[in-house]
Amino acid sequence: MTTITLEVPDSLAEYQNDTVRFIAAKLYESGKLSLGQAADMARLTKRTFAELLGDYGVSFINYSASDLKDELDRISN
Repeated sequence: MTTITLEVPDSLAEYQNDTVRFIAAKLYESGKLSLGQAADMARLTKRTFAELLGDYGVSFINYSASDLKDELDRISN
């Protein structure tokens, strides 16, 4: 894993873990990271990370509209 240094306002210093979790959640939401990768980044288990996604406005089910349509078409056939 690569380490990146991020400068944030001093007011976020006490929220370091929350900031990393938020970034990991948003990278998961955008499809840049898998659930496992995002959980590793946040230093959480997959289960714990998945349970926290809602706190950041991110859905556990990460389907695009076209993926969801394809899946529904597959199920109904």
